[in-house]
Amino acid sequence: MRIAILVVGMGLATSLLPAQAATPAEDKCTALNGLSIAPSAIGLPNSGAAITSAQFVAASAAAGEHCRLNGAIRPIDPKAPEIRFSVALPSDWNGKTLMLGGGGFNGTVPNVAGQQTVGPFDAPPPVSRGFAVFGSDGGHQGTTGAVPFPNVDGSFALNDEALANYAGDALKKTRDTALAIITRRYDRAPTRNYYAGGSNGGREGFVLLTRWPQDFDGAIIAYPYWSAVVNSMGFGRMARAAAAPGGFLPPAKQTLLFNAVMAACDGLDGAKDGVISNVNACKFDLASLRCPAGADSGDTCLSDPQIHTVRTIEDPVTFKFPLTSGETGFQGWPVLSGADIRGQQQLGSAPPTSPPNANQSMLAIFWDHLVRYAVARDPMLNTMTVDPENPGPLQARLSQVEGMMDVATSDYSAFQAHGGKLLIVHGLADAVVTPRSTILWWGRLKAKMGADTVRSFARFYTVPGYGHGPGGLSVYMAAWDSLPALDGWVDGGKAPGPQIVADSNAATKGRTRPLCEFPAWPKYAGSGDVGQANNFSCVVE
Repeated sequence: MRIAILVVGMGLATSLLPAQAATPAEDKCTALNGLSIAPSAIGLPNSGAAITSAQFVAASAAAGEHCRLNGAIRPIDPKAPEIRFSVALPSDWNGKTLMLGGGGFNGTVPNVAGQQTVGPFDAPPPVSRGFAVFGSDGGHQGTTGAVPFPNVDGSFALNDEALANYAGDALKKTRDTALAIITRRYDRAPTRNYYAGGSNGGREGFVLLTRWPQDFDGAIIAYPYWSAVVNSMGFGRMARAAAAPGGFLPPAKQTLLFNAVMAACDGLDGAKDGVISNVNACKFDLASLRCPAGADSGDTCLSDPQIHTVRTIEDPVTFKFPLTSGETGFQGWPVLSGADIRGQQQLGSAPPTSPPNANQSMLAIFWDHLVRYAVARDPMLNTMTVDPENPGPLQARLSQVEGMMDVATSDYSAFQAHGGKLLIVHGLADAVVTPRSTILWWGRLKAKMGADTVRSFARFYTVPGYGHGPGGLSVYMAAWDSLPALDGWVDGGKAPGPQIVADSNAATKGRTRPLCEFPAWPKYAGSGDVGQANNFSCVVE
């Protein structure tokens, strides 16, 4: 009951209403502020954790009613940064959790009350569906400085504990801390624990499922950066080619290349719809764009050095030295079958330099920071002098860092025996994390565990025209409501049936395609609306 009190004085009458009493959910939220988690509750060495803020968030169009907690896990090394995390606790909890992964070098905390990072982009956020959602910054706080985004700042890697946290330790520490908080808030442990992450978050998912397979019941992995250092060696090869005299493709020539590939291969799937679905049949002749005599003569052709850059990006390479994980090479990116290298996330608008310039490729910046901070531990190093194929005195350390970060194992038997389920998706037009690496990983997984065993717990989907998630360039920006598919498989025992992905691009929003299991791709039936999935079928040709 609210009681109005009328105050009269100096000719003014004011109705004073006392603040409305807090609800039980609000009280439980604010009571968590300052809560400490003992080091013994966290599975890896740490100095304890604490909640630094607790905010009750009323239901809105953006998210359902929940408690938003922020906190920090303290390091062992006093010079190491803390691990900052967030937890979103719904008032109406379904008894399940969802951990979100990061991206790039991490450095920022995921929006735990926002959309699922792997997609979809139109469905309710997981916290609105009753999931307790959490994530962390990977064990350091990124700054912009000379780089365009915090998650491309690798300076944290000068510290051993921070590098180990990024490589994987922060994941376990965050998970254990979050589950202790969730159990405290609801007075019961979760019934199911899920994970979702893309790019570096995909690598993080592979780390979790192989190092701590009992911790999760299911995972959604998108465009996984599982071979992080190997992929970065590809970044380095691209950067050196683009930085060589005459090797950089300015934006107009990047567009020339993309449009030429699209014109040659768009119709190979039966539909001229701006999406290359039959990528294996796309055999674009790069020589058709060569300038007369190979000399640069404007934006209508590519010079020989520019063709060399494109071939460096496209072609696989075998390394001349062993890596700790056993990897022997890099697969290259499918730029001659639809991957779009335009924009800063891919090739950028200026040639790479060291130290980086603000307009160059983010991929080149990532390689630069990996080498300077994690490998050489020399912030002043000119990384343009470092050849990833012949790294000289840095070879042993590069291999060591690769062994820390890359997740090359194909043994997921412990996760499978635990009853875990795995959904993987990768865009076939990804120009950041090559889809060829996930295809390679998938083949190794089936060879190691057997095709029937793999099918009992995993599905791998590929999406033509889909780039590197919501931050990449995609002619088909796939939105897939993957969380119900995973939850239904884990908790309901119902393996995923036919799935549909919708396009989230503004100009083509709402068109749909079947989500095909690799190696199948969506082929147009020859009649009907090309914007409707029922006019396509998944085929293997």
